[in-house]
Amino acid sequence: MLSVKRNTFNALKILLILGFGYFFWLMLKITLEYIPLRTDASFLMIKQTEVTQRPEYLYFFYTHVYTSIFVLLSGFLAILRKDFGIKKFHRNSGKIYTFLIMILAAPSGIYMGIFANGGLYSKISFVFLGMLWWFSTFKAYQLARQKKFAAHKQWMWRSFAFTISAITLRMWKVIIVYALHPDPMDVYQVIAWLGWIPNIFLVEYLISKKCL
Repeated sequence: MLSVKRNTFNALKILLILGFGYFFWLMLKITLEYIPLRTDASFLMIKQTEVTQRPEYLYFFYTHVYTSIFVLLSGFLAILRKDFGIKKFHRNSGKIYTFLIMILAAPSGIYMGIFANGGLYSKISFVFLGMLWWFSTFKAYQLARQKKFAAHKQWMWRSFAFTISAITLRMWKVIIVYALHPDPMDVYQVIAWLGWIPNIFLVEYLISKKCL
């Protein structure tokens, strides 16, 4: 029985790593679309009002895009911890993850949220997401400094739930567009919330069941 559980756990580890690797590759492809710097690439093609009227928008946009890919990677390495045999990376990965979110990725994301597509409901969601992302990361960092590692782990999972909204948002977008064919701006109003609310509910459920 113990051998079966160990084999099941190892299989789940492999599936988790492969799954993350696939979605990380997709996100990396999106990031590479903005290299070299251009003002008319991909998402920016529908943000020309901000690009032309708000020169600072591009600085915040590229800060968010370029740091978020490293946030995804460092966050994944940090939460793997000793159970996955890479304990030595946990502290350094966590420091990189925390620094990038609190100083660069979350503040730039909050600014971009103010100008999000989809109207007021989308703007509220993205700004709120950025604030929760920053706060949960700060809380995880604070608890680690206090050596309250059990609580730190739970807050890190909350932070990562917000981090992977970059992935889940795009998954929901594909599902909704193919299933319902709605107006593009209506899609943003829905995925702005679907991108992160199910994530955090799932994490809270797993925490309550002591799975995390």
